[in-house]
Amino acid sequence: MKFSRISTACAVLLVLLSLPATPQSKDEEADIIRIASGSRTLTLDPTRSVFTGSIETFGQLYSRLLRRDKDGKLHPALAESWEISEDGLDYTFHLREAGFSDGSPITAEDVAYSILRMRDDPEAAYKAAVSEVHRAWAEDEQTLRVQFLKPNAPFLESLEICFLGVVSKKDIETRGRAAAFAEIPVTSGPYRVVEWRRNDRVILEPNPYYWREGYPKNDGAELIEVIDVNTRMSMLRAGEVDAVRLVTLGLISDLADDPDYRVPEEPAMRVNIVLLNHDRPPFNDQRVREAAALAIDLNKMFQVMNRGRGSIANSVFPYQLLHYDPDFPSWDYDVERAKQLVEAAGAVGAEVFINFTAPDPDWEKAALILHAYWAEIGLNVTIRKMDQALYQQFLSDGDYNASVEWWYNETFDPDLAVKWAVCGTCGNRSFYSNYQNDRVDELVALGTSEMNPKKRIEIYREIDRIAFREVAQIPLYYTPWANAYSSSIEGLYFTPATQWTLEDAHHVR
Repeated sequence: MKFSRISTACAVLLVLLSLPATPQSKDEEADIIRIASGSRTLTLDPTRSVFTGSIETFGQLYSRLLRRDKDGKLHPALAESWEISEDGLDYTFHLREAGFSDGSPITAEDVAYSILRMRDDPEAAYKAAVSEVHRAWAEDEQTLRVQFLKPNAPFLESLEICFLGVVSKKDIETRGRAAAFAEIPVTSGPYRVVEWRRNDRVILEPNPYYWREGYPKNDGAELIEVIDVNTRMSMLRAGEVDAVRLVTLGLISDLADDPDYRVPEEPAMRVNIVLLNHDRPPFNDQRVREAAALAIDLNKMFQVMNRGRGSIANSVFPYQLLHYDPDFPSWDYDVERAKQLVEAAGAVGAEVFINFTAPDPDWEKAALILHAYWAEIGLNVTIRKMDQALYQQFLSDGDYNASVEWWYNETFDPDLAVKWAVCGTCGNRSFYSNYQNDRVDELVALGTSEMNPKKRIEIYREIDRIAFREVAQIPLYYTPWANAYSSSIEGLYFTPATQWTLEDAHHVR
């Protein structure tokens, strides 16, 4: 009997061993963070795009010399320490030992190459941070030198921006630029690319050679492109994603009291604006630009659009910048004066096309509000709804009259903000608006080289006053980031400078 029972047990064991193993689900095997965004990744080359989807991706792939935390404070990153000469012209950076995703070491030569590539490449989308670098070179493998011909007050602040992520000189020179960033780039940040499915998602896994020991705290991520906000929210509720970018305020209100989700008011270094094309009628006439600003009831529009989240903008720049003047007056609402200006400019009946991206219910609502306000003062307004890629092409080509837009600044220093938004000679035609004022361009250069903080504030406030008076853009309102998170993850935030703290994120249930 004893033998028989043993034989039976062995037989059962053999049967069990012969059966295929029950596969674990992917979520049980790995801690994967999934984020749904309404913006597309257009390229994996950090020098080639200034649009939001690409920026969100660049931050995960490429380390910089400095690192900014979720509160906006700067910390050492690839650079462990640095010295600045007394005259402010010479910077020396001492690099930590770190590796690219292919296992090769990150050297000072790679960092110098990344800086000069940004400065010199005619197709680089955002040169402002390094346009005044005179020389950059490696003294040895771990020592980088950067020199200027005149002082550069904001340089350290600028070193954290995602466009200055460090790339592999050897890889780009071996494969060529196009091939190096076509599918699987060599990365220096917390993640490397598993697969880039264009117009769908970027699949990431940890970079095993990343310099921050113990990071990422997860096993990988998927940055998923879902243009329709309602679809993104459905995916969050279904547990298909852990976070959603750019949520409409109405949908955020629906989640506010649900313990399964977080909808924090995350500070955003951004300003929502109406972008005007100064090279095309009717907005090439300052009187019509003023009329367009005076025709907008900002108080009413703010309440309709934002439900009390944020504040009305009184500057063409984000309010977090160091020079911001909270007492500067915003545009008054004066329909009669606006009508007089349109008539004086001979612009009654002038055709105006307002561009916005679709599907985006918030931008569509804003465009409809502007349509009503501007039609009331005699302009012939048409709304043009277009997909993201076409919209961005029209914008960068200057093929528009007005666009509903927003922009953000990467740093608290105003230098990059003024170069982006109102400098006609800094590389992007004043955020593709073609605004040009020689005095503003002169002040922009002065602000970069002025080392006295009080004098710098006065310089930037003068820029602000000129740009506001000439209606470089029409500022609307300041709003926090509108993101929604599953309560099942911790450590994931969106910083004021448009970056995910993805490497800190992990599931807790």
